[in-house]
Amino acid sequence: MCTAVFRVGSGAVCLLAAALLTSCAGSSGAFTQSGKASFYADKFDGRKTASGTVYRAGQRTAAHNTLPFGTVVRVTNPRNHRSVKVTVTDRGPHAKGRIIDLSKKAARKIGIVEDGVAPVELKVVRKAR
Repeated sequence: MCTAVFRVGSGAVCLLAAALLTSCAGSSGAFTQSGKASFYADKFDGRKTASGTVYRAGQRTAAHNTLPFGTVVRVTNPRNHRSVKVTVTDRGPHAKGRIIDLSKKAARKIGIVEDGVAPVELKVVRKAR
């Protein structure tokens, strides 16, 4: 795990930022991340994403704050061990404490639609070209 240590007064504070995680992933292998996932509301179906593509609830896509558009990520629900591969096409999530927003199809595949928000583990399967 990569961490940055900054001296503040007499104590040390360890900071772990998404940008640092991304830069550290190259040195230790694949990018992985754990946290909470949610999924797009129905009202976003048909709207443009940050990448310029149109969001479709029936496709396996996702929003992530730092991964490049086109990156394929395996998202696993640790509660039931179901996983889905999604392509990053948007930026987000914009809710504090969440690491990824999934399309409705992807959320259904890993069983988080009923929960709304659930813990997940991410692993980059293919970097964007």
